[in-house]
Amino acid sequence: MKHIKYLIVAVTVSVFVSCDTEEFLNPLPDTAVAVDGFFQSDADVLSGVYGIYDALQGVNSNTQSNIGDYNRGVQFEHLLTEHRTDNTRNATLEGSKADFHRYVVNANNVESEDYYASMYEVIFRANNILDFIDVADESNQAKYAAEAKFLRAYAYFKLVRMFGDVPLVTTVVGPTDNEALFTRIPEAQVYEQIIADLQEAASVLDNSSKSRASKAAAQGILAKAYLSLASPNYAAAQQLCESIVNSGAFSLESDFHDVFYSELNNEIIFAIQYETGNSAESQSFSSEFTSSTRAGSEDGQNIVNENLVLDFAAYGGDRTAESYITFGTSNEVIKFLPEGSDITTTPPSYGPSARDAGNDYIALRYADVLLMHVEAIMAGSASTTNAAALASFQAVRDRAGLPATVSTITKEDLLVERRVELAFENQRWFDLLRFGVAEAVLSAHSAEMGYVFDARKLLLPIPAREINISGGLLTQNPGY
Repeated sequence: MKHIKYLIVAVTVSVFVSCDTEEFLNPLPDTAVAVDGFFQSDADVLSGVYGIYDALQGVNSNTQSNIGDYNRGVQFEHLLTEHRTDNTRNATLEGSKADFHRYVVNANNVESEDYYASMYEVIFRANNILDFIDVADESNQAKYAAEAKFLRAYAYFKLVRMFGDVPLVTTVVGPTDNEALFTRIPEAQVYEQIIADLQEAASVLDNSSKSRASKAAAQGILAKAYLSLASPNYAAAQQLCESIVNSGAFSLESDFHDVFYSELNNEIIFAIQYETGNSAESQSFSSEFTSSTRAGSEDGQNIVNENLVLDFAAYGGDRTAESYITFGTSNEVIKFLPEGSDITTTPPSYGPSARDAGNDYIALRYADVLLMHVEAIMAGSASTTNAAALASFQAVRDRAGLPATVSTITKEDLLVERRVELAFENQRWFDLLRFGVAEAVLSAHSAEMGYVFDARKLLLPIPAREINISGGLLTQNPGY
């Protein structure tokens, strides 16, 4: 698998940790040291734990352009999620990034391949840490192991929903262990591992961090995993959401703008951090969301579709002006404007370091948990008048400045509320799958836009490169 190190772990000589700001500079994949020679102390293991987060963070494509050498982590995720829904599209039809919104992704797509490899890099780095956990101080072993298992589960949860059956690797393996590396395991078994890892993480971790794994992050992702099962465990998901709510550790920001520009705020449960202007720690997706005045290296991604504009007009409330803006004929995402941006000027300005942006990737926030709470209480029914569900739903709407008091919530109400609340946060694709409406919604969207969609496109292709490396052991999804 591309850029995945089986028996080595990427580290740097020094690591900076600030307990006050929770910002730390993750080890970057520029120095490889043999595991047996490196893991000699608790500090070494901690550096390795940071290296797992680094794999999620990925490498900015505007600082290291060779996609064959540097994985992008979650920085391409909007292509594989938002672009494949009715939310957004690429500004042009050119290049492999434009294939996602038209449902023409093939097994050689470099962004899909990179995402697949990135998630396995997270998994293999986590497995390395677990293999050497005894090197850490005894007082830290449980916490480090819980972090590693949380991150492994997080990566597998992404993979199983995008690619279906995938290889399930939970131990350190060598590059010639083809059976372990390339045998696809049924989704149900992958979910069993995800659930087990998250349960352990939730039982060990506390809520002292938002930029590293925490108890609430494990509970929230576990709740979403329970809701995503073929036979959802609604009761368990409800209990987990209520545990987060009752912890008192999180709350909705009063101003929707602050969710995205006051980092690690009260609403954030888990975020992947970046640092503005630091080529080693920045991200590129913020600049690529610009189009009318191009701040990124391409013509624009995550251009907002008109049907989402209509939903914002009807249901967005105060969220609308903080979510997208229209420049001429281009509807552009503004949830993640690079630091120093001023979109009131003509043309708009995107600050001095647009391509080295520091906006965090928000993996889980409190509003998502409140809406999952409603989903769990509804338990697949068409509607609910349950008081607890109404309270969670109303809290999100009230923050958005919507005046009506809700007395009944339908499945359609919840889906559109999640759409406008979490737009451009890479949730819509998974929501459509969980609610069982992906085929219907995307077929209608494709007909409207002139695309060709069929149910086989609900899974991405297994990268051809991986199939070739496996010698044919790794099989392809139907339709590719």
